Amino acid sequence: MSTHTTVHRSSTMLRRSVAVALSLALLGASSVAGAQTAKEVELEKRVAELEKMVQQLVTEKQAAPAAAPAVAAAPAKPDPKAIQPGAILPNAAPGTSFVLTGFAKVDAMWTDTPDGELGDNTTGRDYYVPGQIPVGGLDEGVDFDAHARQSRINFGTDTVLASGDKLMTRFEIDFFASTTNQRVSNTSSPALRHAYVQWREWLVGQTWTNFMDVTLLPETTDFIGPTDGTLFVRQPQVRWTKGGLSLALENPQTTFTKLDATSNESDDNSFPDITARYTWKGTWGMLGVSGLARELKYETTGTGAIDANTWTMAGSLFGKYMIGKDDIRFSISGGNLGRYAALGFTNDAILSASGDLETVDGVIGWIGYRHLWTDKWRSSLLFAMGDYDNPDEYTGDKSKISKSSSSWAVNLFYSPLPKLDIGAEFRMATRELENGQEGDLNRLQFTTKYSF
Repeated sequence: MSTHTTVHRSSTMLRRSVAVALSLALLGASSVAGAQTAKEVELEKRVAELEKMVQQLVTEKQAAPAAAPAVAAAPAKPDPKAIQPGAILPNAAPGTSFVLTGFAKVDAMWTDTPDGELGDNTTGRDYYVPGQIPVGGLDEGVDFDAHARQSRINFGTDTVLASGDKLMTRFEIDFFASTTNQRVSNTSSPALRHAYVQWREWLVGQTWTNFMDVTLLPETTDFIGPTDGTLFVRQPQVRWTKGGLSLALENPQTTFTKLDATSNESDDNSFPDITARYTWKGTWGMLGVSGLARELKYETTGTGAIDANTWTMAGSLFGKYMIGKDDIRFSISGGNLGRYAALGFTNDAILSASGDLETVDGVIGWIGYRHLWTDKWRSSLLFAMGDYDNPDEYTGDKSKISKSSSSWAVNLFYSPLPKLDIGAEFRMATRELENGQEGDLNRLQFTTKYSF
């Protein structure tokens, strides 16, 4: 009902009430003194004045603007800073949120190495290590191993600063740091994987080398997968990233082989390793290139002092191409790869008789195809290889120097529930030494992993 209609009805009722009251008064007066003409005239005059006043009030009421309808007050916008005015933990900065992720993973595998024994309590019993494939030995039979050492915990913080920028920290561990005590408890010590702080374009701390793109690795039951042909290093660094470009200075280390075929390490480097990477991304997939420049150095003092150093380079091309929901992934790398490739399948250099570091160059690569059978079933097929050119000057025991390795693997994964993955994988691998001898490895592996 409108305000105007309400005002009109109110004025009409008021006028009727006044008229009735005046009429009753007039009748009463007439019945008491019907002959009092002068008083009747006076009374009628007053009635006329009252009607005039009522009409004036009604006119003013109708002319008054309609009152605006009441509007509900808009709810106040919450203040983001008021959500957490203080720190959750005593030493945390205000506005800090915490991240806890990871997964529990259990692996079981049967391994056959017909050309020798894969040593007890070696890393090659927990995951595929090309450089540990036995060569030139006797077949001991099939070994069965089970462990949960790849289980992982990732803890981090995200702090929104007054400028609106986010300051991040991440810490991650798994349990590959020591030999597992399988007699009673199967305990394993935690191993530091990542520990870094990130702000805007800058990252400082330990994480994946900028020379590789870990997001490219295919899904496998094995710890790495295409190990023969992939780059794989984590180390402390300072990294700057802008768009698809990233540059980093990383912790250096030199690995070399002496003439007696023993493997050695040197921490005499004067400069950090320099890495650069650029990646293009789109709905079609991604394509990237990366480069590595570093100093190899070894120094000793006293009798027969050695002062050897050299600069080397390496490069990599990698990518992923989408085919509907399926994809093809690949990576090829070449140059002085050394400790950066295939879990240190070869060393960076060989120390010659003259005391010089002769670099070991190589070419590695892998390709994989991933197919989704259904929303819950998927498979990957992959091939990986690596081949290295040990210097001709080397005259030591060639039966202890690795030359090449290759492997192929096929797997099947099933996810009955979100983040629960059950998988099976079969792998065949070969390792070749500088003297031409070869060794094989066949492995059937099952895994169950729940991510949180």
